[in-house]
Amino acid sequence: MPTLLSRRLPGQDARPSGPNARRRTELGLLILSALIIVAAYVLAAAGTTAKIPGDLGPFLAIVIGLALAAHIANRLYAPDANPVLLPLVSLLNGLGYVMIARIGPPHFATAQAGWTAVGVGAYIVTLIVVRRTRDLDRYRYLLLLAAVVLMLSPLIPHVGSSVSTVDSTVKLWVRIGPISGQPVELAKLALCIFFASYFAEKRELLSVPTYRLGNRLILDPRPLGPILLAWGFAMLVLGAERDIGFALLIFVLFISMLWLATGRSLYVIVGLILFAVGALVASHLFSQVDARVENWLHPWSRVNLVGGSDQLVQGIYGLGTGGLTGTGLGFGLLGYIPEVNSDYIFAAFGTEMGLLGTTLIVFSFVLIVGAGLRIAQTARSEFAKLLAAGLTVIIGLQAFFIMAGIVRLLPLTGITLPFMAYGGSSLVANYILIALLMRVSDEGERAIVAAQATATPVASSAGGPSG
Repeated sequence: MPTLLSRRLPGQDARPSGPNARRRTELGLLILSALIIVAAYVLAAAGTTAKIPGDLGPFLAIVIGLALAAHIANRLYAPDANPVLLPLVSLLNGLGYVMIARIGPPHFATAQAGWTAVGVGAYIVTLIVVRRTRDLDRYRYLLLLAAVVLMLSPLIPHVGSSVSTVDSTVKLWVRIGPISGQPVELAKLALCIFFASYFAEKRELLSVPTYRLGNRLILDPRPLGPILLAWGFAMLVLGAERDIGFALLIFVLFISMLWLATGRSLYVIVGLILFAVGALVASHLFSQVDARVENWLHPWSRVNLVGGSDQLVQGIYGLGTGGLTGTGLGFGLLGYIPEVNSDYIFAAFGTEMGLLGTTLIVFSFVLIVGAGLRIAQTARSEFAKLLAAGLTVIIGLQAFFIMAGIVRLLPLTGITLPFMAYGGSSLVANYILIALLMRVSDEGERAIVAAQATATPVASSAGGPSG
């Protein structure tokens, strides 16, 4: 109950040492991640220039300063939150920056450092503004409207801009003066909040058969109407913008949250049928879909073709060159891989850090997903549970789609690796995502500790006075 969050027994703190212990753990892990990042920066610079970088001091100060700023925000605004998420994010973000700085040119590293600072600032602002998850629940339709506006903005003349990738041209970018970005990165968060709120409210109608058809009770299809319209609109807009990767992400997010809310496998079956039909239609409407499937199935025969498999093949060669331990930071031949600092940064790590380095990255994302699912389990409300699960699905699927595409487990989707790949809008949106997870975690842990504190005196007095 909400009252459990604020009840305190006279002379007793409901959180005796938990928050301090969690934040001490977080601080220790942040220091460890900072040491790993700085060591990687030194090794990359030494491998490239054969000398210790001259800006090591300022780099160390920036890395530690940003980590401490986020840590202090956690102490002030989310003291009970999970202590593992922020260090993992800091590690991935720092290693990604090191690789971007190593690949060059220098302005990419400068821009990524600036966006990292903006991302940490967005993280802090989110913790300050979103003090209760139920506030997000109240504004679900406003957030849906915001998602619609964000997704439509790249189609507005003189505002949206097209960007050519290796195999296609996508209309995902918005440029206002010197600032450009991908609004869909923020739209995915707004859609996740809307899905969580709607499914939490309509959970019983979506999971319990109440509609009579003849002599049988079936699931009432009417509650699915509004949510299907919202999802269908998102698919149409992303299709018009030729962003197959984010269309797939939103589709899987929708089906995953619907299944988590209801537990009905029927929705998963219907989702698979819709996916098969959608993939067939997309292969006829969008040439890049067919090209990416062909590149996936026959990469060696499509080298040097327009929209061909050069990127995929060069990435495979890089992974093969890296072997078990890699060529060493600064010693890999990464210039042959197209878009290596964004789409294919995972292949860069595979080249220079080998299987061991890429395993570290995979385990880090697995730990983030595990922490997110743990947060969903301990959340205090159905909305918060679904929100945490949906946010975790976003991070996990983004990482899986791009890593699976690079190792040829799946066709390439065009999604970048969270926190590691070059890109400001992705970095800022993912920091906001982690802040929302931390808010859900803080509320859930506070409710658990408060419930334990109020239950203990009752349990001790139930046996009556002892002799």
